[in-house]
Amino acid sequence: MRTFTHINAPTIDAALASLKDYGGKARLIAGGTDLIGSLKDEYLHRYPEAIINIKTIADLDYIREERGTVKIGALARLFDIAKSPLLRKNFEVLSLATHSVASPQIRNVATIGGNLCQDVRCWYYRYPRQAGGPMDCLRKGKGACLAVRGDNRHHAIMDGKKCFAVCPSDTAVALSALDGKVIITGPTGERRVAVTDFYAPLGNAVKTDEMVREIEIPALAGRTKQGFLKFTLRKPVDFAIVSVAAILTMEKDICSGARIALGAVAPAPLRARAAEELLVGRHINETVAEEAARLAIKGARPLSGNVYKVEIVKSLVKRAIMS
Repeated sequence: MRTFTHINAPTIDAALASLKDYGGKARLIAGGTDLIGSLKDEYLHRYPEAIINIKTIADLDYIREERGTVKIGALARLFDIAKSPLLRKNFEVLSLATHSVASPQIRNVATIGGNLCQDVRCWYYRYPRQAGGPMDCLRKGKGACLAVRGDNRHHAIMDGKKCFAVCPSDTAVALSALDGKVIITGPTGERRVAVTDFYAPLGNAVKTDEMVREIEIPALAGRTKQGFLKFTLRKPVDFAIVSVAAILTMEKDICSGARIALGAVAPAPLRARAAEELLVGRHINETVAEEAARLAIKGARPLSGNVYKVEIVKSLVKRAIMS
């Protein structure tokens, strides 16, 4: 690991000031479960000159409800989110997704802000310097997506453009189904970005002089049934091959509202809008669930090595609906 300046930020304003001082050459650290590995592997061409510790910012780890909206501070640990009575009662899908992340040791230090902002897991992008890297690709500023003609087993099968690395965040999938918003703060003030719009093919919505401050989740209307399913190669610590977050609002035996979000199939969590529309006004049974599952994957364009994901998506969507 190379040397860098380490800064303890006592406040959000101090953290933003340090980011401005270093002009894009500084990185924020909270739990550090992703960043430390990045620094050790040196897979980026430009190494940060400074690491700004934001764990020293007080009272940014809250989980509270205000007028029906749940607000989660960026420094809230995944462990606390998974165990929160408030979230387990009203937003079970987020509790389940958070509990599925990595291992208990990681969840004890990792934060919700970090989980949303973590870097992609593409093995070309993250090829370590000590093994002969880093490799050039468009995500680093030049070159093509190496996965398109290479080993793309774990890459996007939907909405792929420029970079085919998938969003690795499990919490983002649940928050997409919950219509969650990310509150980003910077030198010009704050802005709210829907989680479904937070990710882009080459990064996310946070600029180099900004930071995530909070996540907002609006109240759910009616009686809902919620579920999160995740297929991995190594249980329970691995990243998703495919994940599904589902929320069904039920009135007696009729579905009056549906939200289905897909994870690890696109550069961002993807809402299966056609499948959602199909379920509304229907009795939930196996036939309806199978039809919704087919619609969820409509428009998929797998690469040479990841067509298998299509069947996994359909299977998980059906299971999520039926459960």
